Amino acid sequence: MASTPHIVISGLVLRETETKETDKILTLLTAERGKLSVIARGARRKNCRFAACAQSLAWSEWTLYQKGQWYYASEGSTLELFNGLRGDLEAMALGFYLAELTEAVTTEEAPAGELLRHLLNGLYALSALGKPPALVKPVFELKLLCLAGYEPLADSCAYCGRPEPEEPRLDVVQGVLRCGGCGGGERGRSLPLCRDSLAALRHIVYGDSKRLYSFKLGEEPLRRLSAAAEGFLDAQLERGFRTLDFYKSLQSNTSC
Repeated sequence: MASTPHIVISGLVLRETETKETDKILTLLTAERGKLSVIARGARRKNCRFAACAQSLAWSEWTLYQKGQWYYASEGSTLELFNGLRGDLEAMALGFYLAELTEAVTTEEAPAGELLRHLLNGLYALSALGKPPALVKPVFELKLLCLAGYEPLADSCAYCGRPEPEEPRLDVVQGVLRCGGCGGGERGRSLPLCRDSLAALRHIVYGDSKRLYSFKLGEEPLRRLSAAAEGFLDAQLERGFRTLDFYKSLQSNTSC
């Protein structure tokens, strides 16, 4: 009887689920095959040879074999553990949210190279570059939506065509930019921007992905950008995220 062929593939652990006594089910994000569900037998044992690979947000090279609808882990070696996240609860919580958000817009067995690169870059910005979580979050959310097919139209007011809208607002339902006084009778939900937050929005949507996090914002423009990004995401995906709730709970505790 022919042996089951093995595949070697790099993947990031989006989620881990404990099962049986020592096993885990891993949700991997790969460039070639999108999301894969992988059974990692014995991954919860201390002496497991791929225990380090089988943890959330671990970027590793895996040797897998397929049996029925499931993939099984045979070997694994870590490529990047993003250790800069693991000593910072806020950054780690945001990393989990970025992973859950990416999982929500990714399909199984379909190429996901751009989404994977975006997630790796976001984790790298938090872990190695030390970018503030408050900046990484809206930047990541907006660019992810663009990659997933929800790109907003941010070049001019959708109603009057003004390149620099007066009192700019982002209609998070329609996904368009408008002046504060335009489209007042239209249904939808619009959130206010300002000159700096609009410039940041355009940089995220239309700029070079390699320089995605290469800007700074003052407190108020960043607050507006963050509100617009989260509002746009909520309106387009129409679902909640438990990791976002946890991340926000940390913000509440910090502000107390």
